[in-house]
Amino acid sequence: MSLFDEGAKQLLDRLHNKDLSSSEVVDESYKRIAAVEDKVKAFLTLNEEAARLRATELDAKGETNKALFGLPIGIKDNIVTKGLRTTCASQLLANFEPLHDATVVDRILGEDGVVIGKLNMDEFAMGSSNENSSFYTTRNPWDLERVPGGSSGGSAAAVAAGMVPFTLGSDTGGSIRQPAAFCGVVGIKPTYGRVSRFGLVAFASSLDVIGPLTRNVEDNAHLLNIIAGVDPYDSTSANVDVPDFTKGLTGDVKGLRIAVPKEYIGEGIDPGIRESVLKALSELEKLGATWEEVSLPHSKYAVATYYLLASSEASANLARFDGVRYGVRAEAENLLDMYKETRSKGFGTEVKRRIMLGTYALSSGYYDAYYKKAQRVRTLIKQDFEKVFDNYDVIIGPTTPTPAFKIGENISDPLTMYANDILTIPMNLSGVPAISVPCGLVNGLPAGLQIIGKAFDEATIYRVAHAYEQAAGWKLVPELEGVKG
Repeated sequence: MSLFDEGAKQLLDRLHNKDLSSSEVVDESYKRIAAVEDKVKAFLTLNEEAARLRATELDAKGETNKALFGLPIGIKDNIVTKGLRTTCASQLLANFEPLHDATVVDRILGEDGVVIGKLNMDEFAMGSSNENSSFYTTRNPWDLERVPGGSSGGSAAAVAAGMVPFTLGSDTGGSIRQPAAFCGVVGIKPTYGRVSRFGLVAFASSLDVIGPLTRNVEDNAHLLNIIAGVDPYDSTSANVDVPDFTKGLTGDVKGLRIAVPKEYIGEGIDPGIRESVLKALSELEKLGATWEEVSLPHSKYAVATYYLLASSEASANLARFDGVRYGVRAEAENLLDMYKETRSKGFGTEVKRRIMLGTYALSSGYYDAYYKKAQRVRTLIKQDFEKVFDNYDVIIGPTTPTPAFKIGENISDPLTMYANDILTIPMNLSGVPAISVPCGLVNGLPAGLQIIGKAFDEATIYRVAHAYEQAAGWKLVPELEGVKG
């Protein structure tokens, strides 16, 4: 058991009441990391000396009223942190220390949060299993032989293993929700533009979103309250009101209209996952909601569309990593060879695969046939969601087609690996928010319930997620073999 298993809210109350000090909570975090990190491998860099100093300074201030006072948090390693190594899990950035904080980090520090360290991920956020990290694979705390999901696998595993009460991840095609489902925690992809991307190392700029991973829905809503909002440093951040997402957590869903896409509970979905989702819908029916089956007919094109668009954007975004401006530089006799050597040695196989695919899709003669057509299909997928939301409040389905798979099981089959995101990718293409909450165990492994909402209506999906969480009463905490306490 960990002090963080019950979530952050209780801890925050004790910190505000001075029953606990920030130093005690930070110490607890590092004790837990020392106990389990050699098994889980969630962190790439620890910030121990600076975090302990910050906790001491916060305690000395005597003012405990800030919204994250003294609470430890882990940051995915593609979100920049001033003076703290940010590698994107790539050898190309193995020595990169940013000169500024990302806006989300700045807002967390402004509410007196304490950054504990940087979390493992698939290299440049490209992957569905965390096996593409160039350092090591994070392991699922529920079964150390299985993947935690990707690309925010370190962020999900750290929360599940009780190392920190919450973390930040990024979601380009499901990279928060899929690992949240695999590890039995709560993860949200907010609406595109709800959270500033300033300081997030770009993978696919029109799809990337930063979001929280937490033990429960209330903690998740609390953290989104802090990081959401327009940012003058990010022109794609939306100038819309940010409501208090925790105020709507009433448990009341009477009269709520739920759509369930037949494509999300049909062929290819593990029977145990399907049963867990149907049971969750039954729980929501008992609370007064109603549900009907609908269709999202263009969802079947989502995976192909996503990999064309995301790879095209990645090929442009990653051009900046040439050995001149950031990170590691290879030795060579001339400038052109230096570029080639740096990128050949610095990027891993999956990153190279996507750069090649994206460059091809954008090249003269193929742009209309691939990239432009994919953009048209993206519009059709977005219109599918808009039509459904004309008549329903939320869409519900599974987060993943199966529970967590074994390490190495799909690594040599990229198409099967890509299909793991088939239920999460359409929301990134459409820009709408979606959350994954635990909905039980399938063969001893967590299953995730995905709740999807209208653009900028995170309040409704939090309300539904919280109502279900309270009604179902799941308390999913893994027992790590050989770890006491």
